[in-house]
Amino acid sequence: MSATSSTSATPTQQRPQVSPFRLFQAINAYQLTDAIRSAIELDIFTAIGAGHSTPVAIARQCGVAERGARILCDFLVVNGFLTKSCQEYALTDDSATFLDRKSPAYMGTCTRFLLNDSLRKHFHGLSDAVRYGGANDRTAVEAESPIWVDFARSMAPMMMVASQELAKLVIANDTRRPLKVLDIAAGHGLFGIAVLRANPNAKVTAVDWNNVLEVARENAEKFGVTQRYTTLPGSIFDVDIGSGYDLVLIPNFLHHFDVETNEKLLRKLYTGLLPGGRVATLEFVPNDDRVTPPMPATFALIMLAETPSGDAYTRTELESMMRHAGFTAHEFHPMPPSPHSVLISRRE
Repeated sequence: MSATSSTSATPTQQRPQVSPFRLFQAINAYQLTDAIRSAIELDIFTAIGAGHSTPVAIARQCGVAERGARILCDFLVVNGFLTKSCQEYALTDDSATFLDRKSPAYMGTCTRFLLNDSLRKHFHGLSDAVRYGGANDRTAVEAESPIWVDFARSMAPMMMVASQELAKLVIANDTRRPLKVLDIAAGHGLFGIAVLRANPNAKVTAVDWNNVLEVARENAEKFGVTQRYTTLPGSIFDVDIGSGYDLVLIPNFLHHFDVETNEKLLRKLYTGLLPGGRVATLEFVPNDDRVTPPMPATFALIMLAETPSGDAYTRTELESMMRHAGFTAHEFHPMPPSPHSVLISRRE
């Protein structure tokens, strides 16, 4: 066969080389998780941010072995959380912003919730969750679960920007009009508190388990809004919320439950709203293909592992639930760079 008649593939037609590297990375992903947790616990990022940049200096500042400091920091360089030049380490922009304890945007506390053993154990049983379509353990949705106190205390820094952006959306031109607001599953309380800070004539009733509301009350005092902040302990499915609300906030809650349960709750909230009142639902919302964007799409797996019937709902599904509950008008707002989106639904 002549060279001109050869059927061998051209460079542009060649298939990518097969490699087990992606599989190897996935299997060992826990190593990065624990490296980040260790660096946060030992204040490695804070030490480097303060100028302790060599293994000797980091070891001295953090009270660890020099060999330990070197190997951990090298691993973090390889994974993009530090840089290294002439045996000295420096923070990346992300690490300086979110992992240096002296940064106002510090988020290192989130590991106390996200890496909580009671949550991580669910993934050891992921195969069973896949078999049965959900988790048998109801820890994530049971009454007075202490994990939600951990959530309220440790995740507040991560939710600060999202709460402020949500307040901008729902307040808009209502910066002075008196508003009666219900904040369900309030947790740390930051979403309701952000509304109070944006409108001095608003009043918020926050619903959650009593042990969690202790954290919300602390934050209300911290931001000076306690006079306009009322708490209502209990399950939002059971408590009497009253009526006459202008606005209901549902931050990061519907994903814990199935569609039928959510629609029942939304009908209850609908009756509590005044005509023209709105519900603002903040969620991880994947596209209809369920594989984009990456963070909202992968959140569904967390719900599979941790809840009996929760999910990451698409915009189409959220709007359908709202319509079945009586809401007719909807506004959808992505919130980049946050992975969250907000659906605002109105009672006509």
